[in-house]
Amino acid sequence: MHSAMGSPPVSTDRVITKYPKAYSPQASLQLKEDWSLRTKASCTDRAARNQPWDRQKMSKAVVVGDLNVGKTCLINRFCKDVFHRDYKATIGVDFEIERFEVAGIPFSLQIWDTAGQEKFKCIASAYYRGAQVIITVFDMTDIKTLEHTRQWLSEAMRENEPRCCLLFLVGTKSDLLSVEERLRTEHDATKMAAEMQGEFWAVSAKSGENVSEFFFRVAAVALEDIVLRDTEGSAATSIALANSIRSDRAERPKEMKSNCC
Repeated sequence: MHSAMGSPPVSTDRVITKYPKAYSPQASLQLKEDWSLRTKASCTDRAARNQPWDRQKMSKAVVVGDLNVGKTCLINRFCKDVFHRDYKATIGVDFEIERFEVAGIPFSLQIWDTAGQEKFKCIASAYYRGAQVIITVFDMTDIKTLEHTRQWLSEAMRENEPRCCLLFLVGTKSDLLSVEERLRTEHDATKMAAEMQGEFWAVSAKSGENVSEFFFRVAAVALEDIVLRDTEGSAATSIALANSIRSDRAERPKEMKSNCC
């Protein structure tokens, strides 16, 4: 495992070698089961070269949703492996940085925990900008919070470029529902995720169910998105350079002819 200068190696439980599966085929950003060939080639090449700029790959994920839906508990379960039923509401924003190794590439995920209280919305919204991932959270035991996710997503997207964000809808407290209630809520959430053009996950911060799987999925999808954007940018630059060279060569004979006459 690679590590940046002066920083500890990535923990073995943060190494992602296989493409993480989606929660369900009905609510997935993509159904593929492996990295794209372009991502594999790029990651293998960069891992071999281990260039310094590769170590700096980072994605910003903002977590939004109503007060008391379990945003902080979700983050704490993954980042600290703890669960506290009683905690103070987040004031403004807080964040954690989790370091991964994804397909051989060092990768960091900034997880921004934003306040769900109305009086802190102006403060929190300032931190939405520059997000690559937007995680909208609702409480599976309170269907009203699912309806409110539309507004939360709208506010987060207002600070970002359209089509530049990966969207996830997360239902928390899945352990508190009966089988029938869970199926009914998941059905409604799947429809909402499709409307958002995002991916739905049901999790429990208390039991830990699907928490690591969810964040691994986020990290893998985000890293691949960055790699594909990088390679597309490099390809565009190469094409532009090639066109420039061809154009320059095409003009040179004319210049030489005029100079000779």
